[in-house]
Amino acid sequence: MLQRHVRAWTGKATRQLSAMASSQSPVTSNTPMEDAIRAKITEAFQPSRLEIFNDSSKHAHHRPMIGSTSKETHFRLVITSEAFKSKMQPARHRLVYQLLKDEMAQDGGIHALQLRTMTPEEEQRQKEREQQKESSAA
Repeated sequence: MLQRHVRAWTGKATRQLSAMASSQSPVTSNTPMEDAIRAKITEAFQPSRLEIFNDSSKHAHHRPMIGSTSKETHFRLVITSEAFKSKMQPARHRLVYQLLKDEMAQDGGIHALQLRTMTPEEEQRQKEREQQKESSAA
């Protein structure tokens, strides 16, 4: 008996929540440029690691940024992907720049992009080196 009441209540609550969600206007992001970067890189490279740092506030006082209303102009990306295998750093960077060319070309778009691109094997070697440094320092 109790289970029937719980199921009925749960079903009603679920229907109400889904109705509320569908009647609301779509949610707009406070970080549209970061969202675009994340979507494009995820789709193109299927990264095992993707870190996006918005460093725009550190550069807001620079002369080219004066008068800019965009809060998303300077980014630092760390990308680990199998797609970078057998490619040198310049080729990897060209791939990313090509992918984000529209975001870089638009007014108020990306002004500066710092890249750290690695393969999973390179990332693993880096972690091992850092662990060796920590253990030898201790």
